[in-house]
Amino acid sequence: MGTQSLIQHSEQISDEHIFRSKYPAVSVPDNLTLPEFVLQDAELYADKVAFVEAVSGKSYTYREVVRDTGRFAKALRSLGLKKGHVVIVVLPNIAEYGIVALGIMASGGVFSGANPASHASEIKKQADAANAKLIVTNGPSYEKVKDLEIPVIVLGEERIESAMNWDDLLEAADRAGGATRFTKDEVVQTDLCALPFSSGTTGVSKGVMLTHRNLVANLCSTLFSVGQEMVGQVTTLGLIPFFHIYGITGICCATLRNKGKVVMMNRFDLRTFLNALITQEVTFAPIVPPIILALVKNPVVEEFDLSKLKLRAVMTAAAPLAPELLSTFENKFPGVQVQEAYGLTEHSCITLSHGDPIKGHANAKKNSVGFILPNLEVKFIDPDTGKSLPKNTPGELCVRSQCVMQGYYKNKEETDRTIDKNGWLHTGDVAYIDDDGDIFVVDRIKELIKYKGFQVAPAELEAILLTHPSVEDAAVVPLPDEEAGEIPAACVVMNPNAKESETDIMEYVASNVANYKKVRVLQFVETIPKSPSGKIMRRLLKDKMIENMGKKTQVQS
Repeated sequence: MGTQSLIQHSEQISDEHIFRSKYPAVSVPDNLTLPEFVLQDAELYADKVAFVEAVSGKSYTYREVVRDTGRFAKALRSLGLKKGHVVIVVLPNIAEYGIVALGIMASGGVFSGANPASHASEIKKQADAANAKLIVTNGPSYEKVKDLEIPVIVLGEERIESAMNWDDLLEAADRAGGATRFTKDEVVQTDLCALPFSSGTTGVSKGVMLTHRNLVANLCSTLFSVGQEMVGQVTTLGLIPFFHIYGITGICCATLRNKGKVVMMNRFDLRTFLNALITQEVTFAPIVPPIILALVKNPVVEEFDLSKLKLRAVMTAAAPLAPELLSTFENKFPGVQVQEAYGLTEHSCITLSHGDPIKGHANAKKNSVGFILPNLEVKFIDPDTGKSLPKNTPGELCVRSQCVMQGYYKNKEETDRTIDKNGWLHTGDVAYIDDDGDIFVVDRIKELIKYKGFQVAPAELEAILLTHPSVEDAAVVPLPDEEAGEIPAACVVMNPNAKESETDIMEYVASNVANYKKVRVLQFVETIPKSPSGKIMRRLLKDKMIENMGKKTQVQS
């Protein structure tokens, strides 16, 4: 563990309830940038495919990834990009994405991914907030960024007169001669390398400042249990958006570090997804709960010969996975291990439930997000008093490590609210740790519904709703109520053949929970709005439900 962590530990020695990993600390190199770390020893795998697009088949070998990362870094420096300058990347998951991100970091720049599905005004807001100096995009997204008065680099064969072309820049870097090392000498681990924007599901989106050290340290903690025999052997599905920290760190960088192959998909379509799993022989698929829901409930799955799957494990993160949904998946895909992870943009991964490096099997506890990663300290505090809590007692999860962000970009007030003076990052998530060291996330503090003083967790009610055979998807939000303060309200997506009424579904929930947890307002909807990482957009749902009150809403007292 680094010096910083040891100092932090000594500061908090008086706090009686601090929990650490059940596994030994792992070493973190202090002289490598993120591109150097993940591409270390790449020459030994030079001809192995690093990225391949599931649909087009376009691919890059490790030799080409190293070469083009260096060429792009050199091109950016020739354009005048300075250390600390932010580059906004507006791209779907394509074969070049990892090269673009690593090239930016290697040049000394700061990678900031944006959702290509965003409205032009949203991309402008991110570019303005980050004081971006450059934008990297492709032809289909160029219209959204052309009026931002920021230089644009466009990938693809299409030549756009008012933008620079990616291929031309790489070729110019070659013609210029000289070194194309993929990290400039002045770039050090403490420099910023990424500025993702938090999803904003519970508030305004904020730029999260992450250094090379933050992400290298997190990868060391995350990958501690991967044995040498697995290096070069894993084929990972690259479906989670790479503009999200889960995608760029947990999928792209983690796979490159272990010299695996990433199968890139730029959008989710169930048939394309299943075809990619089979034809590309994917062994590891990081996904989100809505995809698991589709795999167990959508009849399209039956069109495929699942015996051809090479899939050994799926990992779900970013949103809670209902225990009943997990059980149904395991019954349908008995040879596939289900792993869960928990983390957030401000820290990356905090817990994993993947194969235990000692016992050799996955965490068997349903709905646990797993064990604390090595090198991390975790505590659970009473949100009202700030006091740390013992085992088996839910409280706000706080984490302290070398992975904690530097803060929110140009937002000291929010930074101080999130990271306390002793270095603890307050996640806003309610969780507890059991006697075996496994962590269970209960809900978000801001999302807990306060019904007549009782706390109601939306995730619990959603899990119950999803056990109903006619329910395809569900989300629960708080609605203001004069008498109760807040009441639990549900939006439910029913399957096309369902005969039940709103009242029937509410009674089903009521038969499975205490009276104060009952769903008291329910609306049938066509879809549940979710962020690209799979989180329910609760604020949007709540606003729509209030707007629709009285139209097609069933209310129970």
